[in-house]
Amino acid sequence: MNFIKANIAAYSAIQKMLLASILVGCSVLVNAEEGVTDNSILIGQTVGITGQIAGPVKEMMAGANAYFSAINKAGGVHGRKIELRSLDDKFDPALAAANAETLIKKEHVLALFQSRGTPHTEAILPLLAANKIPLIAPSTGAMMFHQPISPYIFNVRAKYQDEVAKAIEQFSTVGIKKIALVHVDDTFGKDGLAGFEKAMAKQKMTAVSINKFDRVKADLDGVVNAVIKSEPQAVVIIGSASTTADIIKKLRAQSASVQLMTLSNNASQSFVDTLGSAGQGVMMSQIMPSPSALSNLLGKEFKTMAADNGVSPSYAAMEGFVGAKVLVEGLKRSGRNLSREGLFKAFESMHKVDLGGLMVNYGEQDHSGSEFVELTMISKSGKFLH
Repeated sequence: MNFIKANIAAYSAIQKMLLASILVGCSVLVNAEEGVTDNSILIGQTVGITGQIAGPVKEMMAGANAYFSAINKAGGVHGRKIELRSLDDKFDPALAAANAETLIKKEHVLALFQSRGTPHTEAILPLLAANKIPLIAPSTGAMMFHQPISPYIFNVRAKYQDEVAKAIEQFSTVGIKKIALVHVDDTFGKDGLAGFEKAMAKQKMTAVSINKFDRVKADLDGVVNAVIKSEPQAVVIIGSASTTADIIKKLRAQSASVQLMTLSNNASQSFVDTLGSAGQGVMMSQIMPSPSALSNLLGKEFKTMAADNGVSPSYAAMEGFVGAKVLVEGLKRSGRNLSREGLFKAFESMHKVDLGGLMVNYGEQDHSGSEFVELTMISKSGKFLH
């Protein structure tokens, strides 16, 4: 009888140990945040690594990875290394959405980072809301991601419409009144169009022509002929890098004197190299401080980390670098007990944060980030003049 009692007691003890083990395991599962382990933080990215914007994207990614590499070498964020998992969406909005779903539901990333393109980021929006996951530093300045506020997006770069307004103001100041617009016929181009019309109205000017083209099958010869026929003094071009480069070359072939201007989404060395001699004198808005400036802490930090990682300085690389810096600042503010909810709160606590020469600002009703915009011009040697 004592033998049976002893066995029953032993069996009961084993049951209790197993139950305790299961409860501990469940507790770990309940408390663990997706994308976070004791040693790592998994961040997801969908971006056009191949396709028509591959050049600028690779520069942007190089800048971001240079910063992440430096942070990881220094021990990571609260002891965790950052792992960036990037999927190629080939600059296709449908594939961008599919990639985002894979990253969220199969890869279980903590957050998404630096998507590229307005229609592409727009395609991701429903997934952000459905899964309550943040997207940090999307590479688009479309107004739709600023107003009304998107609670799941934390922008870094300034608005496209502010870039267009800066250019129109400059044209007006130097006496250029006959201005034409060429824009891609998608949400990016329509956003630029809205900014153009608003800026022209403010300067009490009317466009000599407004011309749009299809993003996939563009009739560039028809567009260029229509522009030339309107006899503009200046042309604002809103499109992706490869198409914009083709338009500039075609316009230059027909008119050497017209002033050409495009936006910061094309601010990469690969874009300048593609233009060749046709790039001389092309005006471009920038939403980042110069990557070669050593007059501020951000420029010095970028130069050091870029050199350590073999990254060629460019505005696109600087955008990637700054986006990564902003993400890391949010992760640091979240503390060791990292969670998505904590990350949202951390970002909204970042009021007027100076990154060393670039100010970003967030709050519960403000996810816009930076308002920095300046104008540059491509020199004969393929460098940006301020």
